[in-house]
Amino acid sequence: MTTPDLYCVIGNPVAHSRSPWIHARFAALTGQHLHYERLLAPEDGFADALAALAARGARGCNVTVPFKHQAAQLAHSTSARVQLAGAANTLVLQPGGRIHADNTDGLGLVADIVQGAGVALAGRDVLLVGAGGAAAGVLGPLLEQQPRRLVVCNRTHARAQELAQRHAELAALQKVELLALGQQGLEQDFDVIINATASSLAGADVPVPARVLRPGSLACDMMYGPAAEGFLSWARTHGAQPRDGLGMLVQQAAAAFALWRGVQPPAAQVLGELRAAIAAGQA
Repeated sequence: MTTPDLYCVIGNPVAHSRSPWIHARFAALTGQHLHYERLLAPEDGFADALAALAARGARGCNVTVPFKHQAAQLAHSTSARVQLAGAANTLVLQPGGRIHADNTDGLGLVADIVQGAGVALAGRDVLLVGAGGAAAGVLGPLLEQQPRRLVVCNRTHARAQELAQRHAELAALQKVELLALGQQGLEQDFDVIINATASSLAGADVPVPARVLRPGSLACDMMYGPAAEGFLSWARTHGAQPRDGLGMLVQQAAAAFALWRGVQPPAAQVLGELRAAIAAGQA
């Protein structure tokens, strides 16, 4: 039997990642012969880890915190999404050592909100908390859904401004009011709140005040599992509809899988299986 094609997820931390389970199910359900693993890279060693992975003959990888900006910078070619975001979460390792970078985070988030949660984004007020690689990866696809207003909020106002300015042309094209605010400038409430910061992973306090929530607002954390519990509990306590990042994870993985293998896997089925497996302690 031929050796399976190698893929992995690179991050720090990465032990919590469900990506190997997800891609194993995708492969089984679509008849693809591959092996997917986790790779912990030192915070100053992403380039070396990527080179070592390529030397093993890997065909591609997913990239998680804190390496998404580096992944975009190291690529030889990039998708339009990466060019706009300045961050990549999916790499295609090509013959001759060339690297192509894409970003499926925003595709996954939008699919999970619109299809998974059943919440339309068009004409809504949306708050994106954070201005790092995770936020950069989703802002473009969020704008393409044509919300009424989209506010980027970050502890460092300048970073929020830079991210918003980079997307100003797209916002104007989509007729979306795009604003950048510091945490102290948040006075209004929103239909959808998305936490794209690492606060959940670090166990820190929720980075925005409860006044941003409306009764029934959808409050999404891009993290999942124990890391998301603080944010989800906060949302639930204040009457919002909490949603973790597991659906986004599966949807962005499906987009990456399709890019690598040319086959669209059944994301909704795998998400249902994954939630059941986690509940049963099997994943």
